[in-house]
Amino acid sequence: MKNYISLSFFFLIGFIGVAQEINFQLTINSDLVNQTNQQIFKTLEQSINEFMNNKAWTNQERLNEEKVDCSMVLNLTGYSNTQFEGTLQIQVQRPVFNTNFKTPILNFLDKDISFNYQEFQPLFYNTSTYESNLISLLSFYAFISLGMEADTFEQKGGSVFYGVAQQILNLTSQNQKKGWNQADGNRNRFWLIDNLSSNTFREYRIAMYGYHRLGLDRMLEDPVAAKQNIMKSIESLNRLYSRRPNAFLNQIFFDAKADEIVDLFSDGPEVDFQKTLNLLNKIAPFFGPKWKRIKY
Repeated sequence: MKNYISLSFFFLIGFIGVAQEINFQLTINSDLVNQTNQQIFKTLEQSINEFMNNKAWTNQERLNEEKVDCSMVLNLTGYSNTQFEGTLQIQVQRPVFNTNFKTPILNFLDKDISFNYQEFQPLFYNTSTYESNLISLLSFYAFISLGMEADTFEQKGGSVFYGVAQQILNLTSQNQKKGWNQADGNRNRFWLIDNLSSNTFREYRIAMYGYHRLGLDRMLEDPVAAKQNIMKSIESLNRLYSRRPNAFLNQIFFDAKADEIVDLFSDGPEVDFQKTLNLLNKIAPFFGPKWKRIKY
């Protein structure tokens, strides 16, 4: 894989590069919408996929196996004329060094999706202006995905991407669309980028780096040391829990990682896992049934 010494050095907003950084796939589920003509949904789905996969978000050149995988499911709950409403499930994965394995880094449900779209409407992204709520949603999650991936390769490597996501939020929130503002709820886009950018929740980003770069990426080289580093990353989240027991980012972490943690510590060389298991039951009790499945 490529050298991630300093992602921020290679990043340039607005640069149209020769290779895209994201393997993107959007699926639209319109089962809940009473609409006999499904062509508008097919056109929208195709238009979004082409926009996301043809857009170069940075000047990084990546091989296909180095790209971030981002899949979304748009579950429509309402459609009238050009107005779409629904929820958006976002899943992001990145490759693990020297393997064919992809590890999840985000599994997030955005419940506040609404936008206008006319069939065959061209989609354009502009770094400095608000184009539409649809463009804002897509570009926001593109930079969130790139930022979270960068954090797994370099300490605070995602900061430059989070800065762009924050800019998108600032431009869009002025249009009073739901999900972009503090008052819209406690687990929305506003709080996601706010928490990712805040030093208050630094342990989350520390954990993301330790878990992936020092843990998963070393699993073939030294599986015992890799597991120990993953356990240390969980200890980082315990420090966050001590200050903020209901931290949004703790939930974000385990929504993506719970199943993987079960698999990792139920297989391979044994490590002293009891302390970590106690921590998991303390800081992520909502996954208690899964932790019970760990055989170490």
